[in-house]
Amino acid sequence: MSLALALHHDGPPLDFVAEAPTGRITALLGPSGSGKTSILRAIAGLLRLQRARIAFDGEVWDDERTHRETRERPIGMVPQGYALFPHMTVQGNVEVALLHLEPPLRRRRARECIALAHVAGLEQRRPHELSGGQKQRVALARAIARDPKVLLLDEPFSAVDRSTRKRLHVELHRLHAQLGNTILLVTHDLDDAAQLASQLLLVRHGRLLQAGPTAQVLTRPRCEDAARLLDIPNVFDARAQPARDGETVRLQWGPHALSAVARQPVAAGSLLRWAVLPTNVLLVRADKPRQHLENLVGATVDEVVELGAEALVWLRPDGLAQSRLQMRLPARAVHRHAVRAGAQLTVCMRASDLVPLEPRGDSA
Repeated sequence: MSLALALHHDGPPLDFVAEAPTGRITALLGPSGSGKTSILRAIAGLLRLQRARIAFDGEVWDDERTHRETRERPIGMVPQGYALFPHMTVQGNVEVALLHLEPPLRRRRARECIALAHVAGLEQRRPHELSGGQKQRVALARAIARDPKVLLLDEPFSAVDRSTRKRLHVELHRLHAQLGNTILLVTHDLDDAAQLASQLLLVRHGRLLQAGPTAQVLTRPRCEDAARLLDIPNVFDARAQPARDGETVRLQWGPHALSAVARQPVAAGSLLRWAVLPTNVLLVRADKPRQHLENLVGATVDEVVELGAEALVWLRPDGLAQSRLQMRLPARAVHRHAVRAGAQLTVCMRASDLVPLEPRGDSA
């Protein structure tokens, strides 16, 4: 069972087909202007599209014959900026979602949701008296007040500082565990997606690039567009040669013959884009036996930048003067192994960590 979407529109441009599993947190990740908010508004019934089919657990909300109004959809929504009424108290802002109830029931349900969102005690404050994190919690309390089956969150953490964001991540996980509803989270932040969502939808120019379990999508992009969106800097060209076992492919990367797990059949001699995460570029110690290591590459250190406990190391692979391979290391390893500009070293990359990329990113 799922939230099934087929959204087609010219302005804003959308050609988006995807599913979000029921009862899970799914992140919709993409750059600004990629159509994420338009997708959320279409699900909420706030944006009428030229062609659309939206169904939740088999119940159609939108198609060529049906258009359920927003108030008739079992949704809650936290919009960008939270959209709290400035003249109302916290209690009043949450009660706005409950006008269908009698006043005593409305007040009681609002208090329950305020407590669930961890803003109890702030009922009589107005929005200007709240911090960014408190505003977010009040907007969340209002969104869950009608016990929605689907909760839509549009960049909910963009206006809060880092420490508040971490606390809100924990609280959203707790809330989801209590309510068990389907959450669709719109974000352009990789950390939000990685820490909150079990499913990930990558979107660009209103089209789905890739969908799947978050850990899989983050580490194995399907195409170059997906790799760039996931901020993977190591994307290169190689000549491909299918191996006899049919499960691996040989990549001739300059003078280096690499082995990778095949994603699909390739033609001998064809040009193939491939990627590797910086964390999967492994430093080989000078005293380490090498006979069982995969994809050994000699390189010269071009630049080292330390960022707290971590360091980014850029390498010039031997025979590939125009290519830069990024590696991430603990800062202590940089000092222990004298990794500095001009140093010669060897790295290895496991075949399972090299990711052949499809040539285009039009659809999943």
